[in-house]
Amino acid sequence: MVCITIGVSANKFNVEQAMKTHQVVPDVIPVAPKEILLVNYTNGAKALFGNELTPTIVKDQPIVSWNADPNSFYTLCLTDPDAPSRAEPTKREWHHWLVGNIPGENVSLGETLSGYVGSGPPPKTGLHRYVFLVYKQPSKLTFDEPRISNRSVEHRDQFSINRFALKYNLGAPVAGNFYQAQYDDYVPILYKQFGVN
Repeated sequence: MVCITIGVSANKFNVEQAMKTHQVVPDVIPVAPKEILLVNYTNGAKALFGNELTPTIVKDQPIVSWNADPNSFYTLCLTDPDAPSRAEPTKREWHHWLVGNIPGENVSLGETLSGYVGSGPPPKTGLHRYVFLVYKQPSKLTFDEPRISNRSVEHRDQFSINRFALKYNLGAPVAGNFYQAQYDDYVPILYKQFGVN
């Protein structure tokens, strides 16, 4: 059981334990972050280190917060290492959201590299892990990544947040969280947003 408090700080052991239990470490990152990233959806749902949410519940961009230095810049990522399934992750990772140059924790003022897309696991592929990670940047960065709208699937698969962090010298993530989701009736609606049947 993971002990989560109202604040954004948590015992490192608990964050690390949750990420190792669900194999976020090592499937996504080699080292767990020290802090909790609070992830709150406007409908009241929260990511809580592996709890199950539905694609319907997470369809809209959440509000995220962490123990941020207001004078620093951060990168935020939401990624699914289980594409198209956890048993056969041949598209690992499929990133759902990527924002860089976030001043403090003000995500709306950051540079959106990939617009937010909620969970869309294919039918009969079981639970997927959806991992939120925040990295503290060494400075404001110039990203040479394609800009991807929330209506595009281009350049989202076979992503690696760990490779991205190495490329931009981001170090280990400073905060994180995750939930799990499987197919529900919202997924075909999401696929239509992409023009996929």
